[in-house]
Amino acid sequence: MKMHIERTKNEVVIHLPSYVNTDGLQRFIDYLCYKEATSKSQAKQEDVDKLAKEVKKGWWNKNRSKYIK
Repeated sequence: MKMHIERTKNEVVIHLPSYVNTDGLQRFIDYLCYKEATSKSQAKQEDVDKLAKEVKKGWWNKNRSKYIK
């Protein structure tokens, strides 16, 4: 079976042979989902970095006692 792409009215279908590595394929699909989810975002990288830092700090403050006695 050769890989091929088919476009229908409502979707794009990718046909792959069954021996394709599903772990790598899942990472690729996750990347495509990320690209779709962020395609209309106007956030700047510095805003994303700041939010990530705040989330990590909040998580650490909440969970610190579980790791440091």
